[in-house]
Amino acid sequence: MNQIKTPGVYVEEKNAFPNSVVEVETAVPAFVGYTKIAKNGKIDLSGKPIRVTSMAEYEILFGGPPPLSVTQDKTDPNKLVADNRFLMHMSMQFFYDNGGGPCYIVSIGDYSATMSADDFKTGIATLETEQEPTMILAPDAVLLGSKDDYIKVPQAALAQCGKLKSRVAIIDIFNGNKAAVPGGDDPIADFRNTIGTNDLNYGMAYYPWVNTSILEPSAVDYTTLDSKARKSLATEMTAEAQAAADQATGQPKSAIPDAMTKMITIVEKGTDASVVTKTHQAMMSASQVYKHTMTQTLEAVNLMPPSAAMAGIYTATDNSVGVWKAPANVSMVDVVSPAVSIDSEQQQDLNVPLDGLAVNAIRTFLGRGVLVWGARTLDGNSQDWRYISVRRTLIMLEQSVKAACEPYVFAANDASTWTTVEAMIENFLTNQWKAGALAGATPPEAFQVSVGLGSTMTGNDILDGYMRVTVKVAVTHPAEFIILTFQQKMQTS
Repeated sequence: MNQIKTPGVYVEEKNAFPNSVVEVETAVPAFVGYTKIAKNGKIDLSGKPIRVTSMAEYEILFGGPPPLSVTQDKTDPNKLVADNRFLMHMSMQFFYDNGGGPCYIVSIGDYSATMSADDFKTGIATLETEQEPTMILAPDAVLLGSKDDYIKVPQAALAQCGKLKSRVAIIDIFNGNKAAVPGGDDPIADFRNTIGTNDLNYGMAYYPWVNTSILEPSAVDYTTLDSKARKSLATEMTAEAQAAADQATGQPKSAIPDAMTKMITIVEKGTDASVVTKTHQAMMSASQVYKHTMTQTLEAVNLMPPSAAMAGIYTATDNSVGVWKAPANVSMVDVVSPAVSIDSEQQQDLNVPLDGLAVNAIRTFLGRGVLVWGARTLDGNSQDWRYISVRRTLIMLEQSVKAACEPYVFAANDASTWTTVEAMIENFLTNQWKAGALAGATPPEAFQVSVGLGSTMTGNDILDGYMRVTVKVAVTHPAEFIILTFQQKMQTS
């Protein structure tokens, strides 16, 4: 109070309690990829992190899906693959269907762009000044031309995570829709050989890709196929119709009905928009070849990398339980099956490899559907950072306490401030212990907070302006292996 010069009664108020620590958000992913548009009215949103809270808001700012196109696989003409794809729009649907919430979008180009690793790296760099995002994803990156181009994207994301220490990277495996070929291509080995060794505890990878039901059967018809695939389909349908005509008359080379011939021609040309729906529905009923091809077409466009769904699962898990709950043993919405079937023996190398680069499996279990069956970071050999939940819990604790301590920058570095800061952090950690984030029968067993001269600081530290606070926490770890022991007991009566 200022010096008092006038007689009277004066009131002073003193704070009795320290500031409280507010838990920071833990599930705010940032998606980097290509969108149809990037505009808010006349304002260009390209290359800027934009916060959205729903699928509807995303479509207002960034537009709808790209045109679907399916072609024949270059190595297997009997297999259809999606061509010229962009995954951002479907990834957003995948994210929200699995429990997603607020997120950031960085549009690095429209659907006319040629994908480039540099575009992704530039987009990721724009997130460095944003404080809110806690996850980085780039689903489109798996469509880059080569594994050497692709690997630059997760490396850039991991580098930012390691620098800021406030976020993690959810990583898809390049060619994750393919199984390892003995003596040939192995997407897991390729990933491990190229990802490097930096900042691995901030990354988590998932394999394989998944067959989804995001797009409904009405989303595809013969115009979804490119000209080469339509021509092959017309040839197969002609052979089918010829066989049916021969069987009906009992004579070889019988005439194919004119209506069928006309529809086959329409399918091959695929240009008359006025009759697409009618012809498609007729051929779905009349031709098993056509029906099978449309099934393959739908599967091709619904094949997705899992990172967007995982971001949604992280969000749902954090909101329903807490960030300390491992995002595993959870079913995936919109998923029909994994693109590659994995059994327990095959998962051994994914989960506990010699080099520690653990990759979390997505598996099918009888009666339970498709589950996320792994909860490890890429730093699988580390006792500190092996588990995703531990890594993300520590980020939450660190960033929450850091934000709460900022008001004390330039405060007097004395016992009063130390006591206030210590009490503030202890109150926060006590609440986290009650919620289940920390292990221990009592608060002293769950955490310790130390600050003061002679315990965490020397006299020189105080003279140099340093206030050192040491926080030790016992974070809960997931029960990854449950071992049941059964033994027969001697009959006693």
